[in-house]
Amino acid sequence: MPFPAGDTLLILPELFLTAAASFVLLWATFVSRPRERGLAFFSIGALAATGLLLFVSARMAGTLPRSAFGGMFAMDRFGLYFKGILLLVGIVTILFSLRFISVSPYPGGEYYGLILFSTVGMLFMASGTHLASIVVALELMALSQYVLAGYFKRETKSLEASAKYFVLGAFSSGVLIYGISLVYGAAGTLSLAGIATAFTTAKPPAFLVIGIIFVGCGMFFKIASAPFHVWAPDVYEGAPTPISAFFAVGPKLAAYAIFARIFFVGFGPRAGDWSAIIAASAALTMVVGNVGALMQTNVKRLLGYSSIGHAGYALLGLLAYGDASGIGLWSILVYLLAYAFMNLGAFGLVILLESKGYAGESVDDFNGLAAKNPWLAAAMLVFLLSLAGIPPTAGFVGKYFLFSAAMKAGWFWLSLLAVLMSAVSLFYYFRIARAMYLVEGEGTLHWREEPAVSAAIALCAAGTLAMGILPGPFVQFARTCLLPFGP
Repeated sequence: MPFPAGDTLLILPELFLTAAASFVLLWATFVSRPRERGLAFFSIGALAATGLLLFVSARMAGTLPRSAFGGMFAMDRFGLYFKGILLLVGIVTILFSLRFISVSPYPGGEYYGLILFSTVGMLFMASGTHLASIVVALELMALSQYVLAGYFKRETKSLEASAKYFVLGAFSSGVLIYGISLVYGAAGTLSLAGIATAFTTAKPPAFLVIGIIFVGCGMFFKIASAPFHVWAPDVYEGAPTPISAFFAVGPKLAAYAIFARIFFVGFGPRAGDWSAIIAASAALTMVVGNVGALMQTNVKRLLGYSSIGHAGYALLGLLAYGDASGIGLWSILVYLLAYAFMNLGAFGLVILLESKGYAGESVDDFNGLAAKNPWLAAAMLVFLLSLAGIPPTAGFVGKYFLFSAAMKAGWFWLSLLAVLMSAVSLFYYFRIARAMYLVEGEGTLHWREEPAVSAAIALCAAGTLAMGILPGPFVQFARTCLLPFGP
């Protein structure tokens, strides 16, 4: 039985981006290395056009939310919010990659195509309202990322990163699918709305709790939450630096989108069964991420552990499930947007230093950066302040609402731990600031030689400051994206 034409309209942006990714792979077979820059700009254009199609399809869909394909896909403001950020992350990643890939010995066509395919998977994840469609979209994203992690195939660290990511990713997918099978056995459906209805109208069997735990464990891996975080620092260090930036932001945002849908929509009636598990993982994640970062001298590993800590902060929003104001959910939306700006910007500075002949990955490589280029140092300082949660930056705004949500939900000890871990993070973030401003360095650095990376960093810095200085419009927009949350 064919699906209605309206269903196809709702996934038109994803279909277009899939076609664009396939075209990039085909085009790459006919393009010489010096001309691969055109593939990058075509990919950026495809991502921008997908954003336009999202707007057009949402307007043509009429009243939101709209469900499609038998309840497996939904177009709603929540999904559109994440999709917009994910497309921006893809564009920034390709801007970061222009110079990086052009000087590497590896072809860029497959690289850009894999970024687009991974983005397609993330877009489908953001709109998934059925556990089967969520798993398929997640695997589309993950398979592309396994290859991207090992894209520098003649480098040992890159191969190691890809192997670890693949093995642990495959294991976590198995755990997730097993948990889904138990949930299906308890509810008799894989639809999130149907699962919620089944859990409120009848007493579910005892093994449901085991299913919820297994689903939660699978999701913890995707967001690099402890104790399923061990892959993140090694993968971030071994992968190409633009891909490390991509991994640190894009997959996390998509994973939080489905995490929120599964636990707020599907498992919401059973919040008492999973809230303690989320709280324990959040506490462990914040401690492991921030304490682990204290011992790092490699900036990519430091940012890897930092992203683990931030995953713990974002989990606090899930604990405010029962709050009538919805602060738990929209605080996650605000925080993840802030996280995207500040984390991409920090990785962008590492990429820029690498392209200038500096190693870029050691804290010592930032020595004297303020004297060599005060603009770069100022931008990095903004990102570090934001990551630490210092006003007036986006990170402060995001943490304020997340910690407030946890306190309103009664998790006072967890909020206190989050504040303490934010204080700990000041030490390792300001090691980089000290290197830039208080330690002398050698050599020269020029700002204008990398316009693509410079433009992306400027965009991230502007977003970080704008959210910190004028948070009102961003908060209000996040709130409107939850009205209504889903079908």
